[in-house]
Amino acid sequence: MPPLPTAGLGLKPQHYSEAAACPAAGAQRGLWFEVHPENYMVAGGPRLCWLETVRAVHPLSLHGVGLSLAGDERPDRDHLARFRALIDRFEPFVVSEHLAWSRRGGVYHPDLLPVPRSREMLNLVCDHVDEAQQALGRRLLIENPSAYLALAGHEWDEVEFLVEIARRTGCGLLIDVNNVHVSASNMGFSAEAWLDAVPGELVGEIHLAGHRPDPVWGEALLIDSHDAPVSETVWTLYDRLIARIGPRPTLVERDGDVPEFPVLLIEQARAAAAMTAVEAVA
Repeated sequence: MPPLPTAGLGLKPQHYSEAAACPAAGAQRGLWFEVHPENYMVAGGPRLCWLETVRAVHPLSLHGVGLSLAGDERPDRDHLARFRALIDRFEPFVVSEHLAWSRRGGVYHPDLLPVPRSREMLNLVCDHVDEAQQALGRRLLIENPSAYLALAGHEWDEVEFLVEIARRTGCGLLIDVNNVHVSASNMGFSAEAWLDAVPGELVGEIHLAGHRPDPVWGEALLIDSHDAPVSETVWTLYDRLIARIGPRPTLVERDGDVPEFPVLLIEQARAAAAMTAVEAVA
């Protein structure tokens, strides 16, 4: 029986060979990899072959960036069909998306854009999550986004909004601890209080990533850049979260300034060790 997923890494093309060669036992027991399905929605080719090779050794997670669940248009049905084909082919242990919008009028925007947490938006998002889950045949986990400026029209606290979406649709939550820290720093709220308010039973996965100060505004505006190691502040918040809710599959994200594979494994091992420590105490 394969080990249960513990700490994972975002799979990058330059690391395909090393990821496939990394054993499922030993020091990397429970290692898993995440990919964005949009990079693999093709009929064939080397990327799919490499993904099959990695999947033969390690579990996979599919983390979408293009469903635009908070957009004012229904999820693209062709996109959903291609997404479903990948799910059926690779059998990921978890499927997730963002609480954001990225598409309007057939145009995709290269960002995950924020939404007002209004009752109207709540109804819209729930309709889209329901449609996506039915089309994909899987429960989705919804990720909290990073915030960079205050929006008008919020009627819900962010955690309450996420919890209500989960309650209405049956989806779960993907808690990105770095996003919580970035948003808390930018918006002036307590990251600890935010994480303490999340019902543990809804959390199906956790993300960790690095951030950087804005080149102009400095520490007054943190950017969820994914191009740096996980900060000590985020590690501390992560330890606090899993001490309360217990271990969850945890991904270390790195999308820019990507280091060599062994460097990423150091952060992966730290997350795995944190989960082991929590289990030992329990």
